[in-house]
Amino acid sequence: MEKFKVVWIGSPNYTPGRAGRKPIAIVNHITAGLNPGALQWLQNPKARVSVHYLVSKKGEIFQLVKEEDTAWANGAVNQPHWPLYDGSNPNYYTLSIEHEALAGEGLTDRQYQASLWLHQQLINRWGIPIHADFIIGHYRIDSVNRKNCPGLNFPWDSLFADLRKTGENIPAWKQDIMTRARQAGLITGQHHPDERADKWFVLEVALRVQKIK
Repeated sequence: MEKFKVVWIGSPNYTPGRAGRKPIAIVNHITAGLNPGALQWLQNPKARVSVHYLVSKKGEIFQLVKEEDTAWANGAVNQPHWPLYDGSNPNYYTLSIEHEALAGEGLTDRQYQASLWLHQQLINRWGIPIHADFIIGHYRIDSVNRKNCPGLNFPWDSLFADLRKTGENIPAWKQDIMTRARQAGLITGQHHPDERADKWFVLEVALRVQKIK
């Protein structure tokens, strides 16, 4: 696969660090506007909004915020339907990719290839699972005001299929266990299916089993 160049341009709209958290998911957006205006807005202090990356229609990748820092992209939560949302500011544990496009538009071929490459880099760097709960659209965090972000024409099926050709695919049985564990209250927040359980989790499970007996 072709390697794309990342161009640093920076934005003043960010919070240093991540309040002790780390990125566990990628959130996809569309600009609903075109460059250079869309890019300039993300750099405007009055906008008070930013993302980590913007992928242009031409396939250019612009970085506005360091991955170790918190971008201001997903903080407004409104009727979320994302199981990894834990009640805290999602910006602290997400990476955001903006895509230059008008409302209702899909991605250009070049833009898609650049976004696919960028997703692969983030997945590899941060150990993000290739799964629909870890690679999401903004609408899953704000289903009211951002219900069309990144839009009905965003290429979800192609993105997951292409990522899985060379990446990790979490088996369905592991996802089922994680889902049932959340429903039982054993898991809150974010956990990778292959993450090693700490002793407190194991003790909690053992105590619950003993109580049932």
